[in-house]
Amino acid sequence: MSEHFGTLSDGTEVRRWTLERAGVRVRVLSYGGIVQSLQVPDRDGHPADVVLGFADLDGYLTHPGPYLGALVGRYANRIAGGRFPLDGLTYALEPNTPPSSLHGGGRGFDKRVWEVTPVEHGVRLARVSPHGEEGFPGTLQVSATYTLDADGALRIAYEAVTDAPTVVNLTNHSYFNLAGAGCGDAGGHELRLAASRFTPVDADLIPTGALDEVAGTRFDFRQARKVGAGYDHNFVLDKGVTDSPRPVAELYDPSTGRVLALSTTEPGLQLYTADHLTEPFAPGDGIALETQHFPDSPNRPDFPSTVLRPGEVFRSETVYGFSAR
Repeated sequence: MSEHFGTLSDGTEVRRWTLERAGVRVRVLSYGGIVQSLQVPDRDGHPADVVLGFADLDGYLTHPGPYLGALVGRYANRIAGGRFPLDGLTYALEPNTPPSSLHGGGRGFDKRVWEVTPVEHGVRLARVSPHGEEGFPGTLQVSATYTLDADGALRIAYEAVTDAPTVVNLTNHSYFNLAGAGCGDAGGHELRLAASRFTPVDADLIPTGALDEVAGTRFDFRQARKVGAGYDHNFVLDKGVTDSPRPVAELYDPSTGRVLALSTTEPGLQLYTADHLTEPFAPGDGIALETQHFPDSPNRPDFPSTVLRPGEVFRSETVYGFSAR
């Protein structure tokens, strides 16, 4: 089911699609591929919206910085210096968070209107990112398919092909508060994360290149514990890159019993505790769990590669499963 959600200044219509299955309701926007709301029941069967979002289009246009619920690309996370080498050439990107490029630049995928078509139990979003968009090489044909499984799990499957060598790293940037959006700080949620290492960063939040052990540090979530604050870091998932989604994380809210079980094909997960959220939200109102390749991989040949070449197909899939206990 789709409905009118708003109109951009150039006259482009933005529509909202609603998916419902097994007690879960998801609302997705054609603007930015945004997951606007995600309603799931608690231990008593009472539903609540567990992602941060705005009630109208103006909210997203006025407050683009948090990337609330957005489909992020062409490159999720940071690229140091806003440039990277590929096949002997250096490509300059917009340093929208100087000195780095973040989440695809000033007008990344989160600020584009996607073509949406219905599929069984979901929708498929697609667009063509032209050569040179935000400085990235190659014309990229990209899609993201959002579906609800029989048990109500939200599945996001990404695909892309290119006509020239490029780099691709896609994610969803939802902020989760399993107590319900607007219910205050999510730092009391408990997180378990299958990651024995993480990528430490410098003052500009760029990986140093090291893969440090989490043992004995505040980055050790191998056993479930409260998240707290102060995280904007990439974790190296123990499973690495996989052909199908594998379980990597579990987020639990003791107050409502809601559980988010996260599975992905990706080798990394960015944990962001939203310490810099501003009005109408507050720091810590949600927790982002961004499945992805590592930040600055195009400048780090020892990191898992994000290079996509003609004739190859980029595929990535993440599943957000919900339950209560």
